[in-house]
Amino acid sequence: MKALVTGGAGFIGSHLVDSLVARGYSVHIVDNLSSGKGEYLNPSATFHELDISSRDAHRLIISEKPEYIFHLAAQADVSRSTACPLADMQSNLAGTINLLDACRYTPVKNFVFSSTSAVYGNAHSELIDESHPPSPISFYGLSKLTAEHYIKLYHDTFKIPYTILRYGNVYGPRQTSKGEGGVIAVFLEKLKKQEPLKINGDGLQTRDYIYVQDVVEANIAASLKEKHMTLQVSTGEKTSILQIIDLLKKYHKDEFHSFHASDRPGDIKHSCLDNTLSKQELGWKPDYSFAKGMKETYLSHSL
Repeated sequence: MKALVTGGAGFIGSHLVDSLVARGYSVHIVDNLSSGKGEYLNPSATFHELDISSRDAHRLIISEKPEYIFHLAAQADVSRSTACPLADMQSNLAGTINLLDACRYTPVKNFVFSSTSAVYGNAHSELIDESHPPSPISFYGLSKLTAEHYIKLYHDTFKIPYTILRYGNVYGPRQTSKGEGGVIAVFLEKLKKQEPLKINGDGLQTRDYIYVQDVVEANIAASLKEKHMTLQVSTGEKTSILQIIDLLKKYHKDEFHSFHASDRPGDIKHSCLDNTLSKQELGWKPDYSFAKGMKETYLSHSL
């Protein structure tokens, strides 16, 4: 089986490539290394240093004819999307359309798209399911939601099979201190430098944090089932910034300090995703509790 992974040198993408290679897939990676890292590239995969919005990426899909496309490459920094909405659109929307357009000329078994809980904005609900109306409050969330609409319309018009996966906040080894859901990586980087931890706002804002390997397994499960659906990849449990700090105090041997700063523009106050539909449709469930995933992540930083 042949798979193409965009963003395969990045945080989630590199873990996905590793798992696909371990399962015997022939894997092609498309990454421009703007945020991905060369050391994360699996040596058994074929690497193409390309931008997803380029004609070369379009031609690569047609020539290689992958059975599965996992589209993870994105501009995922909310602050950067606010500073430069045009660049955010170019990466997240134009790049997605370019890949979809290539699929018109070669059959694919599934186009699996990595989306985000940011499409919901400040949802006034304790637990968000897939029927909740999207209302993004960041340009990043808007670009992802618009890409979702293009995917659905390409399916309706050109019969391209797809599965859209809206992630909670993904964390784990290899995550950098930039991008969506990067607060855990930011905190660990600060601990390594023996610097205080900055808490944006009151620290009571919550997210649904999901470990990276659980996201990988959801992607693979989704690729093997032609669902033409939008599904949420999450734990269904909410965790606050203050709870993360309390957990880090249990793991870290040295005392550290934290301080409060102002809220970040475009940030969502609360986000927790219902994963019931994913469990039913994919036969998938998260294996990592937050405590277990956090310990794995902390140990990977050699603190």
